Amino acid sequence: MTAGWRIPTVDLGPWLSGDADARARSATAVDEARSRAGFLLVTGHGVTQGERARVRAAAREFFLLPAEVKQRYAVGVGGRGWLGPGVEANGNAEGTVTPPDLKESWSTGAEQRTGDAGLDAFWFQDNVWPSEVPRLRPLLEAYGARMRAVSDEVLRLLAAALGQDEDFFTRHTARPTYTLNVNRYPGTEVVGEPLPGQYRIGPHTDFGTVTLLDRQQGRGGLQVWTEEQGWEDAPWDPEALTVNIGDLMARWTGDRWRSGRHRVLPPSPEAPSEELVSLVWFYECDPRTAVSPLPPPIGRTAYPTVDSTDYLRAKLDAISVA
Repeated sequence: MTAGWRIPTVDLGPWLSGDADARARSATAVDEARSRAGFLLVTGHGVTQGERARVRAAAREFFLLPAEVKQRYAVGVGGRGWLGPGVEANGNAEGTVTPPDLKESWSTGAEQRTGDAGLDAFWFQDNVWPSEVPRLRPLLEAYGARMRAVSDEVLRLLAAALGQDEDFFTRHTARPTYTLNVNRYPGTEVVGEPLPGQYRIGPHTDFGTVTLLDRQQGRGGLQVWTEEQGWEDAPWDPEALTVNIGDLMARWTGDRWRSGRHRVLPPSPEAPSEELVSLVWFYECDPRTAVSPLPPPIGRTAYPTVDSTDYLRAKLDAISVA
């Protein structure tokens, strides 16, 4: 593990090696890292830059279609398809009122039905695919499968880091909810001059267990918050996935690990035409999971038990603008 600015890099290789001593060292390193920051850079995950580049290129092909074509696939927050400009304001989830986020997204999610019509209608909708870009479906389906496998491995590592059985979290991911968003952050020639207090994504913490992010470096890029330093540019490694703790995981650990507050800056005056595309995998847990904090000495905050589905739906409703 190396420690750059506040956010360390953890190599999954030793954890995946099967060597007991190496796995124990990885678990210890992760707990130490998570206790300092809500983010990690993770290498050794096996997802190649080529895989990520192909997804990004196919998504760009869709995003560059005429607006009237993209509008055929328009949905609101929690839907499957195109989330157009002005649909989300992520700062609202933490009570920071901002203008709508300066982005557009293609969103897919879990489809494995539970048999509960009420749950399935929102959390396990059919994914929608643009006929104009037929290669997007196989690429995103394959990438989503890769992200789910990496997420479960990360959850096993996190469980070991807490001194729990390795399936402490994954016993709740047999039929989980998750979302894969491809976010496009255009330049000012597309979005116009940002309004006061407007971001590509407003300040917030993610809502689930872990988020796996593949991002591009830029002037209008990701920033993370710490009490000591305030807002700082997040470190970037082209080989790494950025992994951050979400609210449900923070509650599960009783704030031993805090969810990582972050934002994405608006286009910079120094690079007004900069365009970035991020691949964002939001992982959660099985519907209706009762999330209760681990007791001391692991947990530090005695949160009340929450129903994961109710908690997540309230957060999604909070960020919805349209």
